[in-house]
Amino acid sequence: MIEEQVARAADMLRAASQVVALTGAGVSAESGVATFRGAGGLWEGSPVSEVATPDAFAADPVRVWRFYEARRRQLAGVRPNPGHLVLASWQDRFAGFTLVTQNVDGLHQAAGSSHVLELHGSIWRVICTGCRRRRDDRCVPLARVPPHCDQCAAIERPDIVWFGEILPADVLAEATAAVWRCEVLVVVGTSALVYPAAGLVHEAAAAGARIIEVNPEQSALAALAAVAVRAPSGVALPQIEAALSEG
Repeated sequence: MIEEQVARAADMLRAASQVVALTGAGVSAESGVATFRGAGGLWEGSPVSEVATPDAFAADPVRVWRFYEARRRQLAGVRPNPGHLVLASWQDRFAGFTLVTQNVDGLHQAAGSSHVLELHGSIWRVICTGCRRRRDDRCVPLARVPPHCDQCAAIERPDIVWFGEILPADVLAEATAAVWRCEVLVVVGTSALVYPAAGLVHEAAAAGARIIEVNPEQSALAALAAVAVRAPSGVALPQIEAALSEG
């Protein structure tokens, strides 16, 4: 029964002061964001894993940017859902709260989360391939495809971790430190198939944290969860928040 699992999750969170939430594509899917897996993983007939790569960008930056322009256009009309809003409110509820996401859509920030550890970067940032300057760019459509750096004139790329690239060391280090000190880790809307992000769940469990899984389906790391709430995050998280407020 979901009510029983919601109550158990609320009890765990009520007793905790250090909490981490790790979110994945399922959270954004509830807002209408298309996922690679849900879309069949294809774009213009090619697997996304062959488009979102450094080699693909080097070979044809315009094609890669067309892909991200399509994603940016779709995301421009998307709004945070109740799950995003609850997670934003938890930064005030807990003495220590860290939000770690595998999503690149910026919906957590749009919901009011002030500090988000973006493991895979952000579609709303670009980075210069020459001088490495980063900047935010929310223009839809972009003024120029591909965009160019106004300081060194080199081509800019999306500030996203592509297939074959490593996660930003500083972000991963901060996320790892957070899961090692947390008492409860809430894993929300992720299949737990993508590493090293999924490895954070193992890190938390090894450090003694209790794991709450919020996902309609069982993930690859479900065996580590002390509580599993089998419902979409936009449904489950508001219920958990209501139970916390009642307590």
